[in-house]
Amino acid sequence: MSDPQAPSDPVLLGTVGGAHGIKGEVRVKSFTQDPEDLGAYGPLFDSTGRRFTVQSARVQKNVVVVRFAEVKDRNAAERLNGTDLFVDRSALPDEEDDEFYQADLVGLVARTTDGTVIGEVVAFHDFGAGDILEIAPDGGASVMIPFTETAVPEVDLDLGFILVEPVAAGLSGAVEAREGEGDEDGETEDKPTEA
Repeated sequence: MSDPQAPSDPVLLGTVGGAHGIKGEVRVKSFTQDPEDLGAYGPLFDSTGRRFTVQSARVQKNVVVVRFAEVKDRNAAERLNGTDLFVDRSALPDEEDDEFYQADLVGLVARTTDGTVIGEVVAFHDFGAGDILEIAPDGGASVMIPFTETAVPEVDLDLGFILVEPVAAGLSGAVEAREGEGDEDGETEDKPTEA
């Protein structure tokens, strides 16, 4: 059942990775700057609006082990595997001038330093080795780039874009192919066939 306090402007704070132990605790991949802050902003909600109140949270290896008031046993904890946990943006502290939330990047246009549009940022991932942006071009498969200062030297939330350095992002060949398939003026060249 959906909670009337469910976020109207949700920001993803973590994802449940699975059950931990037999008393209903879960392992959560936290996206907060301090992983133990997962419950610091009030109750969390899943995508359906179901509420989760953090009773305790402790860092163990590279996850947070969390006990939710609403989860009483391992069976209930196992059913949460893969559940995304959100909080309303209004519960979060204001960002500093050069700061932003990961959710703010989704929807921004990604373009290269020479102005070529790569596509739109559709997701932010953290697979453990570093932050990754997923960019969906108009047509074609999504590309993933490292979210580092070298690969993404500029983020402009006001103008709605990120600037991508193709070589540092590992895209130099893909961007060149997308800029103009064929010869220099973007036209494909008819080649004679041998008989």
